[in-house]
Amino acid sequence: MASPSPMRLSSATAGSMRTQGLLGCSSVSGIIGAASRSSRSKLLMMRNTVKLNLTMMRNRRSSFTLVKCVSSSEAPQKLQQQEDPLSHEHETTTSLGSFTPDATSIASSIKYHAEFTPLFSPEKFELPQAFCATAQSVRDALIINWNATYDYYEKLNVKQAYYLSMEFLQGRALLNAIGNLELTGSYAEALSKLGYKLEDVAGQEPDAALGNGGLGRLASCFLDSLATLNYPAWGYGLRYKYGLFKQRITKDGQEEVAEDWLEMGNPWEIVRNDVSYPVKFYGQVVSGSDGKKHWIGGEDILAVAHDVPIPGYKTKSTINLRLWSTKAASEEFDLYAFNAGKHTEANEALANAEKICYILYPGDESIEGKTLRLKQQYTLCSASLQDIITRFERRSGATVNWEEFPEKVAVQMNDTHPTLCIPELMRILIDIKDLSWEDAWNITQRTVAYTNHTVLPEALEKWSLDLMQKLLPRHVEIIEMIDHELIRTIITEYGTSDSKLLEKKLKEMRILDNVELPVEFADVLVKPDETIEPHDELENPEQEVEKDNNEEAKEGGEEIIAKEDEKEQLLEPVPELPKLVRMANLCVVGGHAVNGVAEIHSEIVKDEVFNSFYQLWPEKFQNKTNGVTPRRWIRFCNPALSKIITKWIGTEDWVLNTEKLAELRKFADNEDLQKQWREAKRANKMKVAALIRERTGYSVSADAMFDIQVKRIHEYKRQLLNILGIVYRYKKMKEMTPKERKANFVPRVCIFGGKAFATYVQAKRIVKFITDVGATVNHDPEIGDLLKVIFVPDYNVSVAEMLIPASELSQHISTAGMEASGTSNMKFAMNGCILIGTLDGANVEIREEVGEDNFFLFGAKAHEIAGLRKERAEGKFAPDPRFEEVKKFVRSGVFGPYNYDELMGSLEGNEGFGRADYFLVGKDFPSYIECQEKVDKAYQDQKTWTRMSILNTAGSHKFSSDRTIHEYARDIWNIEPVELP
Repeated sequence: MASPSPMRLSSATAGSMRTQGLLGCSSVSGIIGAASRSSRSKLLMMRNTVKLNLTMMRNRRSSFTLVKCVSSSEAPQKLQQQEDPLSHEHETTTSLGSFTPDATSIASSIKYHAEFTPLFSPEKFELPQAFCATAQSVRDALIINWNATYDYYEKLNVKQAYYLSMEFLQGRALLNAIGNLELTGSYAEALSKLGYKLEDVAGQEPDAALGNGGLGRLASCFLDSLATLNYPAWGYGLRYKYGLFKQRITKDGQEEVAEDWLEMGNPWEIVRNDVSYPVKFYGQVVSGSDGKKHWIGGEDILAVAHDVPIPGYKTKSTINLRLWSTKAASEEFDLYAFNAGKHTEANEALANAEKICYILYPGDESIEGKTLRLKQQYTLCSASLQDIITRFERRSGATVNWEEFPEKVAVQMNDTHPTLCIPELMRILIDIKDLSWEDAWNITQRTVAYTNHTVLPEALEKWSLDLMQKLLPRHVEIIEMIDHELIRTIITEYGTSDSKLLEKKLKEMRILDNVELPVEFADVLVKPDETIEPHDELENPEQEVEKDNNEEAKEGGEEIIAKEDEKEQLLEPVPELPKLVRMANLCVVGGHAVNGVAEIHSEIVKDEVFNSFYQLWPEKFQNKTNGVTPRRWIRFCNPALSKIITKWIGTEDWVLNTEKLAELRKFADNEDLQKQWREAKRANKMKVAALIRERTGYSVSADAMFDIQVKRIHEYKRQLLNILGIVYRYKKMKEMTPKERKANFVPRVCIFGGKAFATYVQAKRIVKFITDVGATVNHDPEIGDLLKVIFVPDYNVSVAEMLIPASELSQHISTAGMEASGTSNMKFAMNGCILIGTLDGANVEIREEVGEDNFFLFGAKAHEIAGLRKERAEGKFAPDPRFEEVKKFVRSGVFGPYNYDELMGSLEGNEGFGRADYFLVGKDFPSYIECQEKVDKAYQDQKTWTRMSILNTAGSHKFSSDRTIHEYARDIWNIEPVELP
């Protein structure tokens, strides 16, 4: 179906809010006794509301056009001819910027929503009801700007960017929205009139469970910056009903339960039941009499749009995050089977459709799990592209020029999850829009771009060709043709004279892995003589015979028998390798730009991950160092520090122009600033101490150093190194007298947070280990407040917004060369936290910006890692005695009866799966604990420490997502800001 502007169907609601709430209409006087009011009085009230609404619309000459639902068969240009009878020619929608609501009108708006758009029964007006009514009131304000934004984009027909991501980790929306609208004070006063504190009301909002880690948080920061900088853009994602999971910490470690964030409804979203698109799976491809390919049969579902407004800061621009839910058509329900008692069978089609959007990253150990993940990715790509194309056709009017598509549309694939955008766009252009292969391929390559987020081989997605063939047969045909053209390009580039080089390039670069070359290219590689034995060191079979005879003379017949057995094993048929589709390779081939997300990461992408592609197409590769939004991640989450920064800089412009943070450098030694800085930090620490007591039952001292590592639990992120360092610290404390402990150690609260993927056994062992250490240390009366170990359960954006402002030391200690960028490191630095870390990801650039003296560095460098692993495999690694000591201490049972042999064993041995310390914990351990000693020494001098803290904030200006988005817009998307009049 056609894609209307995001908020047109709710225009009446927007107008109603303006008359009922923002303009202070007093016809809704109360809500507590609403249940006892008569129906007649309510009808009269609604009638008066409509009259007021119409009057205000006419008086203000507004054009809140109601766009009718247009079926896909109607000409798109007809939409432009539909006008509201109240609208006036050449006018655009009125924006919220034309008037500012006061506390009284806001309170009336909240009361109106509590009574007339409630999600709860009217008998009570408690905190949950207050939150929903408040959110609906804010949403009404957003709708006005939302409509104005897209009316203007439609009128100008500007080029628009579309950001496709499997994750959008938004966090709570209320405080961010009213902060961006500059209505925080007014809403606080309005809620006070109703008997509530804004902070308490905002605390009722659940975090939207639409992501897990940095990938989703980055996507959300980008949306905030896009709106704030007035760039025309949308986000596209999936609406996960149960999220990833809600984490519970028990005596057995991590347990997972379904997220419940949608149980009470989502007041921010608008369900677009009129905006849905068909998505097909399975079936078969047939050639029609017209020579075209037709994908028929199979399983059909519907993707339904849910829109969430994303407001910019101090601007009218309000962009859209469109999330897809999935369902089957009503006729798919088998009423006959249901009445026959086959209830599960009757509902099978509906259940299969709906479960696509149940869970983020469903377990993929089974074929069913793999199928579900691939369905999710295709649903995101297909529904989003259909929507984008519908909008392009509507804006094009009577004549659609497909050559202009890349001039109006930029599609950014956030990691490899949206890779199917490439064959899906090709399918639509060729099979439905009747374009030639050459034209479709040209358009696709000019439209699509790819952001790489990982160098981990297992994260560079590879899908089973057989599975994809069954699920998406037409797409496999297209991918095979793209692979065919790629082979031709490689052969043209490298020729056939050097068969070894050509074979190497084909192996590295082909999209289809372990798949025979097409017949056309079958003879380009010289096949080896089948009589030659596969011994690389022997070029002549006669040498083999001679060597065998010599060995027989020396060692006797047993040696030659062993060699004959070895030969037989070598000659045995090699098991057929699985045929795979390499999604990252498809991204590089099918897009016009490939970017890494930190300078060191982008170099690794060019030099290692995609080196052959870089040699062929160097112009495609770019760096776009990540950033975070300073609105959410300092201005709103750390108001105390924000006020101090504004006071000393002399302006609040730093929220939009973070370069101004550098002005703090000249005040870094000022005693008054340092005193205020420490007071703000301690106030934030007090809040976190209360949170810890509430979530874990542990009491911690706000006078201790808050040492924090919060991120997804993964071996390469090395939470294990952190906790082993803590164990070593604890052991040394236990060996000292109380006086010695106090002299040698700074009091610390070591805080962990993050989720281990449900099927990632080793990561879950690490969580269990951290909680076991905490249970022992935190109850040790000899240690007291000198050391506490806390694991905050169910870490999410809202928890991060409390922990980060309170942090004093933050650990970013991944194995060098394995973290693409990281964004939490930027948030911590922005809030005046000092980092301890390796030269990995964005740590490298943060250290450059804040100064080497204000960053605690340890560990091996990225270029050393391969050599160190080789050294380990050869048995040359000698572990530090302190590392052996701490492992022995863990195995002693001091932290409880759990058997940690598997966990400690992963750090031992020289080879084997799950062995040999692949992430170099043992190698970096001595450097790490020595660096931690430097941390203790620095913290004892609070004047020096505070100076370092100030300089971290001052040096964080580069890491605003505003800077990153400007670079994407200029270098990849070719879009310009569009500021509303």
